Amino acid sequence: MGAPKKVLIVEDDLILNLLYESYFDRLGFETEGELVYGKTAIELAKKIEPDLIVMDISLEGDLDGIDAMNEIRKFSDVPVIYITGNSDPLHVKRAKETNYLDYLTKPIEFEDLKESLEKHFNM
Repeated sequence: MGAPKKVLIVEDDLILNLLYESYFDRLGFETEGELVYGKTAIELAKKIEPDLIVMDISLEGDLDGIDAMNEIRKFSDVPVIYITGNSDPLHVKRAKETNYLDYLTKPIEFEDLKESLEKHFNM
């Protein structure tokens, strides 16, 4: 088996961030987490070239998760799974423009994430 896949977790709720990290650890992924700003996510995505980004839509700072993904799209076609408490049509429409892998509404369970990943990665 090759090197573990790298996941960038961008979530401004630290407790959820740790929960998602534990989910990915159980699935054998390597995580980079505790990112709460879109700007930091963009910089780190450039630096580590993740295999997947898990992006909360509501973030601290000027950029929301969709804005951050639009910036990341300028240099990467990394798959993104949005995790949000907000599934209003405007957010869904904006998110679609970034060609996301999945759009999950909080709270998410381990099985939801696993299912989403199985659709994309051969697990």
